[in-house]
Amino acid sequence: MLTPNPASQLNSPHHVIVIGGGPAGLMAAENLSQNGIRVDLYDAMPTVGRKFLLAGKGGMNLTHSEAFPTFLSRYGSRAGDIEPMLKAFDGTAVREWAAGLGIETFIGSSGRVFPVDMKAAPLLRAWRDRLREQGVQFHMRHRWVGWDSNGTALQFSTPDGTIVAQADAVILALGGASWARLGSDGKWVELLQQRGVEVAPLQPANCGFDIAWTELFKEKFSGKPLLTVAAQVSGAENTMRKGQFVITENGVEGSLIYALSATLREQINRCGEVVLELDLLPDLRHERVLQLLSAGRGSRSFSSYLKSKLTLDNLKVGLLFEVLSKAQMQSVTELASMIKKLPLRLIAPRPIDEAISSAGGVAFSALSQNGTLSAIDNMVCAGEMLDWEAPTGGYLLTACLASGKQAAEKVIAHLSKKLN
Repeated sequence: MLTPNPASQLNSPHHVIVIGGGPAGLMAAENLSQNGIRVDLYDAMPTVGRKFLLAGKGGMNLTHSEAFPTFLSRYGSRAGDIEPMLKAFDGTAVREWAAGLGIETFIGSSGRVFPVDMKAAPLLRAWRDRLREQGVQFHMRHRWVGWDSNGTALQFSTPDGTIVAQADAVILALGGASWARLGSDGKWVELLQQRGVEVAPLQPANCGFDIAWTELFKEKFSGKPLLTVAAQVSGAENTMRKGQFVITENGVEGSLIYALSATLREQINRCGEVVLELDLLPDLRHERVLQLLSAGRGSRSFSSYLKSKLTLDNLKVGLLFEVLSKAQMQSVTELASMIKKLPLRLIAPRPIDEAISSAGGVAFSALSQNGTLSAIDNMVCAGEMLDWEAPTGGYLLTACLASGKQAAEKVIAHLSKKLN
């Protein structure tokens, strides 16, 4: 790792502005300053990494330990665009980077990688301190609002009024449009579109979905977790994926839903709705379920029979009564089939501000061969601003870090070419 003298950056031939204090922006600033480039980082919030801190409240999932081909596949249709940056900064590199900040990590039973203390704050604090030591200047409560009347200098809204700033190059790392209260509000979309940059519409990712539950079902089961199930998207090229999720007043949310959210959302975009097929007993074959149902229930109530004979809990039984008709419930053959493939009709994703992340953003086709925006020669975009998405599980953070590193490298190469 380079150890630049911060004082030498004052005499650097290059000056770069980074806008956005999330993981991508901080990583870009780190790599630039390590290369002796003077860096000013601007962010609209009072402190950097606010979304990073909130994401770490349930345990800071940094990355995933699975093999690279599997890891890369998690980025779906954008895997080819993401691959170069991930090859340069993969899960192993994330762990080494964290270790350089004094943060020891471990691999959990799921393959996910966490700091030993499971906290985000110590890592962010060490990272921020190192950036300051490297000479990065932080400008907080500075919201980027566009360009001046000449279209060259950047304008920032601050508590003391509007200011302008210029640099040899700019890295935008403004995030998507989820969790706007933490700074990612998507207001940059219009600014870039006005300058001719192609931006795909921002959409919710890793989000919940609406289902038209009956009032009785909502009253009884809202907030309850649905455990040990498998799910697949009807009509899509996918297989049953095991996991769990939560019933909400509006529909469903949770890890299993998030893993399928891109496919669910795209089918809703095309068709107006989508069917999620649930296997309520993923550890039992269909033939065994049919055999157990065919044994008869005797004098027991139907609900008691389903609970005792098939070990279905109250929520799973409730789902059957919510979705199936009386005739379907009375047919052993039909009931067995529905237990193994229960259709839930999802009608809309939850609003983007409730989502963990967002899809859409600056199109990769809007980038020139050297990585800058074709429409704005000295500007590079990084992180969730770009048009890609990934499930939770460390994939989002790893790609943001890798993207920030790549953005810095693109800027360094761009500036070196201009200097020569």
